[in-house]
Amino acid sequence: MIEGTVTLVAQAFRDGGPFMYPILATSVFAAAIIIERVYFLAIRFGIDDRAFLDKIKELVKRGDSDGARSLCDSTPIPKIVRAALECEGCTVREVQNAVDEAAMEVLPLVERRVHYLAMAANVATLLGLLGTIVGLMQSFNAVAGAEAAQKGAILAKGIAIALNTTAYGLTVAIPCLFFYAFIQSRANNLVEQIDRVAVKMVNMVSAPGSGI
Repeated sequence: MIEGTVTLVAQAFRDGGPFMYPILATSVFAAAIIIERVYFLAIRFGIDDRAFLDKIKELVKRGDSDGARSLCDSTPIPKIVRAALECEGCTVREVQNAVDEAAMEVLPLVERRVHYLAMAANVATLLGLLGTIVGLMQSFNAVAGAEAAQKGAILAKGIAIALNTTAYGLTVAIPCLFFYAFIQSRANNLVEQIDRVAVKMVNMVSAPGSGI
């Protein structure tokens, strides 16, 4: 069953002509971005900001600012928290500026390369469409000018190019759009978390008797 499916896919790839290779390259490019972004946004950068802030507040209330800082690594939300915690004795404006500066550093890490997935979906679709047009042109030329003995083979080859490039282009484009929506949603949620944490940290550090 699996072997037959692989053979069918390989045959369809060969029948699709030269446009199948750029579509394949687009799919590899998109897959690399999907794996990298899902890892960073869903695993590496993923954090329960409320639980993390509760832990930070508890340490600060106990006067353990160093312990609170030690929990902060270089990922986006802890980096915002560290920027605020390091503003010991600062004014509200200075705390705000420090948090804003940290946010400007981490936001590009959240949003980078996401738009390439939408581009990959469009490129795969357009390559499939271009292959379809070329295949149809080849088929029309066969009907119009080829010898009778060759007409059937050329016509079949043109139709195969048209159908297979369309199918492969859409096969790449549809998952790209799905993961683009998923990754963009994760990125937006993380940006909202960063904004929420930034405001809470400014309020916490600037509050009288905060211990920072």
